[in-house]
Amino acid sequence: MIIGKVIGNVVSTMKAEKLQGKKLLIVQPLDLISIQPDGKPVIAIDTVGSGKGEVVMVVSGSSARQTIVTNGTPVDAAIIGIIDQVEIEGKLTFEKS
Repeated sequence: MIIGKVIGNVVSTMKAEKLQGKKLLIVQPLDLISIQPDGKPVIAIDTVGSGKGEVVMVVSGSSARQTIVTNGTPVDAAIIGIIDQVEIEGKLTFEKS
């Protein structure tokens, strides 16, 4: 599982049948400690109603296909939570504004 920031969305009129009606977002992975960009953006299916600018939890691989929304869908990444805050060793490194 990683954390990332939603930086955009993907619109696709032609896609696999099981993806019809599903929201696809672009997520920029973040370093867990510094909360700074870390790696290349990924496309993830949204299972929690997140939006642009939110910091989210993302699972990938077979775990991405194990939610009610994604079961049986051809996805490799899924947003499974919206983060309110991150605390590491007693220090608050991120808090949703």
